[in-house]
Amino acid sequence: MNEAKGLAGMDIGMYAEDYLPEQFRVQAQALREEAWPGLGGIPHDPALNPLTILLVTPGGEVTAVLDVLRKDIEREGVRYRAAGLSSVVTAEAHQGKGHGRQLVAAAREMIAKSGADLGIFTCDRPLRGFYEGAGWRVLEGAVLVGGTPEAPFPSDRPGFDKVTLADFFTERGRRGAASFRDARIGLYPGEIDRLW
Repeated sequence: MNEAKGLAGMDIGMYAEDYLPEQFRVQAQALREEAWPGLGGIPHDPALNPLTILLVTPGGEVTAVLDVLRKDIEREGVRYRAAGLSSVVTAEAHQGKGHGRQLVAAAREMIAKSGADLGIFTCDRPLRGFYEGAGWRVLEGAVLVGGTPEAPFPSDRPGFDKVTLADFFTERGRRGAASFRDARIGLYPGEIDRLW
């Protein structure tokens, strides 16, 4: 586990999904179940190297949790190391106190330091300001295409109201940034994590 200090002495813990301690796994699943009934305990595809990041009180209470998923993607003949946020949730009792924003900002910093060329993900349009406040930028006109090439799952499908957020961290990422704007981006994380 990697650890950093957060709000009011809280710890920010980072664990590979398979190595998340049981007491944190149970609490994280409960938070996700609160937000997405029936989906709280579904693990991510191990091929995406899931990393769980938690905000934990000194007493061991998980107040916010998110996952970072990672894979290589190709754009206009260039291969990029990409990472994105998934399953971001703050306990209802702790919402509006900065817990989620702090965790999202910590995840952005971790992705930047990890060697990823870019961070990229979608969110519901009403959450745009929340993610921008944590340092992410809207990638204007970009649509992420999840699922698989045979069974695509685009972020602009009917009934979705998504925006794509991103940041470019390496020289390679910054050089290629323009090719991601106003584009359909083949993410293709598979059938388990259809769109991160």
